[in-house]
Amino acid sequence: MSTNKEILKLAIPNILSNISIPLLSSVDTILMGHLSLQHLGAVGIASMIFNFIYWNFGFLRMGTTGITAQAFGENNTDKIRDTLGRSLLLALGLAILIILFAYPLQKFSFSALQVITTQNDMVMDYYYTRLWAAPATLCIYAFTGWFLGMQNAWYPLLVTLVVNLTNIVVSYYCVVHLDMEVKGVAIGTVIAQYLGVLLILILIRHKYKNLLHGLSLKTLSAWSEFKNFLLINRDIFIRTICLTFAFAYFYRCSSTQGETILAVNLILLQFLNWMSYGIDGLAYASESLVGKYKGAENWKKLNKVITKVILWGAVFAAAYSLVYWIFKRPLIHIFTSDESLAITTEKYMFWMAVLPLFAFLSYIWDGIYIGLTASKSMRNLMLISLVMYLVIHHLLQLFLTENNSLWLALLSFLLARGLLQSFWYNRNGKNIN
Repeated sequence: MSTNKEILKLAIPNILSNISIPLLSSVDTILMGHLSLQHLGAVGIASMIFNFIYWNFGFLRMGTTGITAQAFGENNTDKIRDTLGRSLLLALGLAILIILFAYPLQKFSFSALQVITTQNDMVMDYYYTRLWAAPATLCIYAFTGWFLGMQNAWYPLLVTLVVNLTNIVVSYYCVVHLDMEVKGVAIGTVIAQYLGVLLILILIRHKYKNLLHGLSLKTLSAWSEFKNFLLINRDIFIRTICLTFAFAYFYRCSSTQGETILAVNLILLQFLNWMSYGIDGLAYASESLVGKYKGAENWKKLNKVITKVILWGAVFAAAYSLVYWIFKRPLIHIFTSDESLAITTEKYMFWMAVLPLFAFLSYIWDGIYIGLTASKSMRNLMLISLVMYLVIHHLLQLFLTENNSLWLALLSFLLARGLLQSFWYNRNGKNIN
């Protein structure tokens, strides 16, 4: 099979799966945006709290993909089985901690994101309802990473579509027919997540039942192996903390500019999500293939995958940029019927037209580094990029308006990550760690 076919075989279902994720977020935004600016802002902030929590545990998917893909390349069935078990153990343990520390997490999040007093009750309703989805959400992360490591992108697609369609239908019913407003959106998420776990268990029983024989708590908790699993995930965790902080900082700076600019940036971030989840489909394919070829020690094929997936990323980025610029007006009206808000949002759509070209390298290289389990390098390069982002924003405020300086700083942050990752891989090659 050619390299392009290998990439597209994994990338297409990943892209379809990922595109449905911002679709869900967009439906939530649409449901709330047609109620009021306060509802729109409340769901945006409340969702960001859970993004802040769950993005930081994204290592459950990423670390599991890289380790499983390398085990798949080695044809090591014991490692394949035990990686899934360890990831699920960690997922359930973290979910319990999230529920136990719900109150301090809520207080910290409200303070960090500067939740407006008039939105406080709505954000609280969402937070303490969606909280109960934590065990299901984190287990889905672990299962998804394992499926991708097994070179199976179709199961995550099926699960994601079922979860998101369920979420949309239940949320719509709760908001429109039961008048549950913000709480109705959160209930939709909780129900959908547990349905997703049930579907995954059915799929695993159908295809992987024999592979998972011999799974035991004693084997999973063997410290030497579990320690390596935790170290890889620790570095990805720190990297993700930095990424989450970067976007939390963006939200906070947006909220200090008033309800209108906050609403504008929430809408624009939906377009960023559309782009990032689409290009991440290619990154996920690179995680699976790079990990497989590293496990098989096929360095020639590995480098060919890297070259091809970067080229595909550039093509996708250019397509996103054209669509955002040509169709900016109708795209904005998907999210709001407020003409004044739409006009203000259009003034900032230039940033959406150039963002994919600035950002795509960082997404693609993330996937490559995960496949290589080069978690230390990911962590260190992210820390450098984050410092650059904060410094650049403060310097730009001397020359540009607040919101334009914020967007240019964010684009600089994404570009810096991609360029630094390119340089570091070219310097270290297969010895990268």
